[in-house]
Amino acid sequence: MTDRLVVALLFGGRSSEHSISCATAAGVLAAIDRERYDVIPVGITRSGVFTLQPDDAAFFALNPESMPVVPDNGTRIHWPESAETRELTVTEPDGSRRSLGDVDLVFPILHGPWGEDGTIQGMLELVDLPYVGSGVLASALGMDKHFTKTVLQHAGIPVAPWQTVSAYEWATEPDAVRARVAGLGLPVFVKPARAGSSVGVSKVTDLSTFDEAVATAFAEDDKVLVESSLVGREVEVAVLGGRPGEPTRASVAGEIVMTGREFYDFAAKYLDAPGIDLVCPADLTSGELATMQELAIRAFDAIGGEGLARVDFFLTADGFVINEINTMPGFTPISMFPRCWQESGLSYPALIDELIEVALARAAA
Repeated sequence: MTDRLVVALLFGGRSSEHSISCATAAGVLAAIDRERYDVIPVGITRSGVFTLQPDDAAFFALNPESMPVVPDNGTRIHWPESAETRELTVTEPDGSRRSLGDVDLVFPILHGPWGEDGTIQGMLELVDLPYVGSGVLASALGMDKHFTKTVLQHAGIPVAPWQTVSAYEWATEPDAVRARVAGLGLPVFVKPARAGSSVGVSKVTDLSTFDEAVATAFAEDDKVLVESSLVGREVEVAVLGGRPGEPTRASVAGEIVMTGREFYDFAAKYLDAPGIDLVCPADLTSGELATMQELAIRAFDAIGGEGLARVDFFLTADGFVINEINTMPGFTPISMFPRCWQESGLSYPALIDELIEVALARAAA
C-alpha cells in the first residue's frame, strides 16, 4: 500500500504544439516529487490515440534536431466510463487488459486545440476526474483570441485593436476584408484565433504579403485575428488561482527582449534561436509591477480562470495592454511561467505541488 497520490500526466495531442507538450511533460516528469506522487504518463498521439508511455523524462526531452513525439506503441488507455469509478485501465499490444489503479488527479499539459481549449476538460468533467487548470469555459475563452479580447474589453481591460476574419469571409469577400483591415494601419500581426506557441503567426509590414500571412494562419484555424502592432516592451506575469475562498496571485514579471528578430516566434521560444533574451525579473518600478499584477488578476478572473495562466502584456507609452492569456502556458523548467514563480520564491517542484493541491481543493469544495 502507498499513500502517494496517483497523477495521470496527460500530454502530446493532435495540435501543432504536440512536441512542445511532450517537452513540458519531460520537465514535469523530471521534477515531480516521487515521494508524494505516483505518475501515470498518458501520451496522446498526433492522431488522437491515448497510450501508456514510459515514465522517462529523457524520452520526451526537447531536442531541436529531433523534436519529441508520442509514438503509437500499441497500448490503449481506457478512461472511466462513469463518475462511479476513477480506475484507469490499459490494453497492452498483445490484447491483454490490466488495471492501472485509481487516479486521484489528471494533470493535462496539452497546448493548443483538443486539449487547452476545454475539450479534454469537458471529458474529465463528464467522469468526475479532478484536474489541474481552468475549466471548460475559461479554457475555451483563453484559447480563442477573439473571445478573450471581447471579454477583457467588456471588463474594461485594455487590449490591442483587432479584426476577426472567418474563412467564409475571406473566400467570398477578400477585398472587403482587406479594406477593413487597412483601418488598423501597418504593421499588423496575423494570427490563427485558436492556436498558440506563435504557430501560424506572421508580421505584415507591407500589404503585398498580407494574403500569404492569412493563408499561413488559415492553415491552423478557420478563424483568423488581424491585430494592430503595438510599440512597447513585451512583459509577462504568471498567475496562480487560489483554493476556494483564497485570492488569485500574480508573480513578479518577466520580459522578452528582442535584439535581432521581428517577433517572439516559435523558433525563439523553443529552439534556442538567437535574437531573444528572457529577463526575469523584469526591470519595472514597484508601481508598474503592481499595476501589471492587478490587471493580470482581473483578466484571469474575468475569464473565470482556475489553476494557472500566463498573461502577456505590452508596456506602451500609454500604459499596459494585454496581448493574450495562456491558460496552459509553457511549463518546461526554462519557460517564463515557472521562471516567474521561481523568482517569486516558488521552486519548480513546489509549483507542481501547489497546482495539484489547488486542483484537489477545488474538486473537494
